[in-house]
Amino acid sequence: MKTFDVMKNYKLWFIFSGAVITVGIVMMLFSGLNLGIDFTGGTMMQIDLGKEVTVNEVSEAIAEFDLNPDIVHSGADRTEVIIKTQASLDNDMRSDVFETLKKAYNLEDSALKGTDQYGPSMGKEIRNRAIISILIASVVMLLYISIRFETVFGVSAIISLIHDVLFLLSIYAIFGITINSSFIAAILTIVGYSINDTIVVFDRVRENVKREKGKPHFEIINISVNQTLTRTINTSMTTLVVIAALYFFGVSSIKAFALPLLIGITVGTYSSVFIASPVWALVRNYLGKRHSYAGK
Repeated sequence: MKTFDVMKNYKLWFIFSGAVITVGIVMMLFSGLNLGIDFTGGTMMQIDLGKEVTVNEVSEAIAEFDLNPDIVHSGADRTEVIIKTQASLDNDMRSDVFETLKKAYNLEDSALKGTDQYGPSMGKEIRNRAIISILIASVVMLLYISIRFETVFGVSAIISLIHDVLFLLSIYAIFGITINSSFIAAILTIVGYSINDTIVVFDRVRENVKREKGKPHFEIINISVNQTLTRTINTSMTTLVVIAALYFFGVSSIKAFALPLLIGITVGTYSSVFIASPVWALVRNYLGKRHSYAGK
């Protein structure tokens, strides 16, 4: 049976990831991320239209206000819409928007279920808590993996996680996809999923280091990856099929959560095999040479 040589082209995997992340960082520096209302602040209006109306139709109905709104359905019958806009609308403007929809769909005054104003401080709090959560998770995972395996495994896994987060942010920056609170939830989910894939590979690496004593680290990685590749692909594909169904058949709010999961789980699976594993082999080789030189 032909084996898949992961380490043969490890430089290509690093160049590919490095190129995507570099372009993404440049885009973030010059254009910034496309932040949603959760981070920028703005106005939210919830209106019961009495029937299911497409997002595009609602958007066209209020196009004269030039709001560039984010519109999602709400309610079991999808008759309500939630209109979010980064513009901070005063009472008169909100009233004008509602009056326009009221005339378009023959609504009563009671159709306006509520309005709310968001401040950017809320977005900063979400962002800061997400960063703190990721840092705490990374430290705990580093300690766990270092105790269960060894420090080199832990460092390699954390590098892989940093890669996943930066890669996903870069994709969003390059394509200008809106980042909202659902994205933060997806990031935290991806971190957990990705580390699980990496641990499965590293567990086999640890066994093969003992079983295949004397073999080069690059060869041990190839053996370990090939032994776990079928499991990794099957698990990821099963998960991706479910998430893809949510994305293609779900409502807008579900899609906002499913899209980063789709990208993130794909990237996480890729990094477990093509980033974390080669990093471990390279670090072990580097440490081995250092010890060898020290002995001389």
